[in-house]
Amino acid sequence: MANSLLMPKATAVWLIDNTGLTFEQIAAFCTLHTLEVQGIADGDVAGGVMGVNPIQAGQLTKEEIAAGEADPSYRLKLSEPKVHIPETKKRGPRYTPISRRNERPNAIKWLVRNHPELKDAQIIRLVGTTKSTIETVRDGAHWNNANLTMMDPVTLGLCSQINLDMEVKKANKGKNIPDDANSSVRLLSAEEALSTATGAVAEASEQFSLPEAGQQAETEDGQRNDDIDVDAVFAKLSSLKTEPKED
Repeated sequence: MANSLLMPKATAVWLIDNTGLTFEQIAAFCTLHTLEVQGIADGDVAGGVMGVNPIQAGQLTKEEIAAGEADPSYRLKLSEPKVHIPETKKRGPRYTPISRRNERPNAIKWLVRNHPELKDAQIIRLVGTTKSTIETVRDGAHWNNANLTMMDPVTLGLCSQINLDMEVKKANKGKNIPDDANSSVRLLSAEEALSTATGAVAEASEQFSLPEAGQQAETEDGQRNDDIDVDAVFAKLSSLKTEPKED
């Protein structure tokens, strides 16, 4: 979190009442205009605002105030916080490209139909819409309801398959969902898709496994593949093409 002064006007009130700092010094420290600080001193600005002691708040020291009072050109420095709080990322509706915004109602209709367990807040996180839009699509009162078509939000690029799986998993947490529920419309999760692909590769490898080293397949005549006369085979095929058809 950025190191900034808390309640600048209240701090300015306290500095005016309790220190000999100039208006310019107080204005620079509290990020206010000099005329605004003068108005606070005259009682025209921030009337009724209680002063806040920046020393008790840990944002200013007595030594800084003394240095400022001794030198009018000195500018007060904000004290470093004793505890650094990491900046939290604001989580809101995800940004949706303009070209995809018209597809939101279609994605909402798909989610409402195929995943009715999802809450409105989850749908908002997935496709970046509003609660009122979700309600109109769910109730069939959307202004373009006649032209809405169910479309997978993952296919539309409004959300990722991982995020969709995560929200569905949260919604179904604690519920006994049968394995075949929504099997005709539910997309496989990333883990299921990887497991299915691995099993398919293993099965294909068993069916089409190559002969072991030193082993060679034999033909119906007992001859080995490496003994086949290639010229004789092509000559036989040529003779079959030239033979006249029987009536």
